[in-house]
Amino acid sequence: MSTNKKITLKDAISIGIGGMVGGGIFAVLGLAVSLAKGGTPISFLFAGILALITSYSYVNLSKKYPDRGGTVKFINQGFGKTVFSGAINNLLWVSYIVMLSLYASAFGSYAPNLWEITQNKTVDFHIYASAIILLATAINYYSIAVVGKIEAYAVIIKLIILIGFIGIGAYGLIGNPNLAQLSATNWESPLKLFAGGMIIFVAYEGFELIANAAPDIENPEKNISKAYYFSVIFVILLYIIIALVTVGSLPFEDIAKAKDYVLAEAAKPMLGKVGFTIITIAALISTFSAINASLYGGSKVNYEIAEDDELSHHFLAKLWGQPIGLMITAIATLVLVNLLNLESISTAGSVGFILIFGIVNYVGYKLAAQMKTNKIIPLFGFILCALALIILIKQQVSDNLTGVMVSIGIILFCFIVEWIYKKSETSKK
Repeated sequence: MSTNKKITLKDAISIGIGGMVGGGIFAVLGLAVSLAKGGTPISFLFAGILALITSYSYVNLSKKYPDRGGTVKFINQGFGKTVFSGAINNLLWVSYIVMLSLYASAFGSYAPNLWEITQNKTVDFHIYASAIILLATAINYYSIAVVGKIEAYAVIIKLIILIGFIGIGAYGLIGNPNLAQLSATNWESPLKLFAGGMIIFVAYEGFELIANAAPDIENPEKNISKAYYFSVIFVILLYIIIALVTVGSLPFEDIAKAKDYVLAEAAKPMLGKVGFTIITIAALISTFSAINASLYGGSKVNYEIAEDDELSHHFLAKLWGQPIGLMITAIATLVLVNLLNLESISTAGSVGFILIFGIVNYVGYKLAAQMKTNKIIPLFGFILCALALIILIKQQVSDNLTGVMVSIGIILFCFIVEWIYKKSETSKK
């Protein structure tokens, strides 16, 4: 983006909302219901509160250290360019790859409902999930401007459809016997509700994209805080209402059967096959636009890390006019989406982002005196992220050991790669 073109408050809010309401809600809603049952809206609220508290640290860091590197720069500001900061920044890049595979997984689950290729849903899933990554990679190589245009239109389309779903869905709840599923008797234990919120935390991570736009936001002193808080609060309310409508519309067994495309299934009681098709199309547009934008964002993060000497300078090389990280990001996404199931992908993404946000909260606490800001809120955010990680991992060890092993493996991998890189750089000097 050229330095003379300023981002308005409306555009900054769109970046935050677009980053959060990507493919996340379409991918993880069924997973949330399977874990929290009637308490699903509470799970989304728990995850949203964690995002809102963390956004306080992001607001202050974005104002004090505005930089297109966003999260990468904040972590370096707090810890210097060490093995630790390098590993966490690499984890941010890998977490983008995990998010990409989550979006591709959602695309692969929704698409066969419109057009079956082989009459085998599993085969179709892999075909669609892989094809959409390849298409988005080709678009990213063709033109970054096209990526921006797709994202701008997609944000409007998906919000119109989701708000329409809420409006019609809320009307359809009148007299619906499934409304009783929302009563507290159908809620899981508070600990399980919290764990459920943490597994689907990936649906909120996109607000951090505002940090990358901070240097270009007009009237930053006022607009940066408004952009973060408005977008996070709006998305919390949106997700809670979507969860209320979904759980109130369908019996739990129907939600379980259609877990990977539950939002489309939830439109059926009100609008029949037409509603199912409209929401399926919205899911495909949303997940496709999210893949497009995240591929671009992921390759930028990778480039920033290499520029900051926390990854080999080979990553600064260009391939067909784009950073080589774009191709590596795409290939890694293809591997992940074809190897792991949705719950493992969601767990790995949530673990990665909760850890990263915990560290950003710690940086917010550590640099509070320099920024002349409140110390208590970021400290509380840091403690809450630490608790969230412990509860999430403890719950998933019994339910989804693969997801936990993948998450821990990714974190260790990032630390080992950074340690080897730093060691090799030191030996050259």
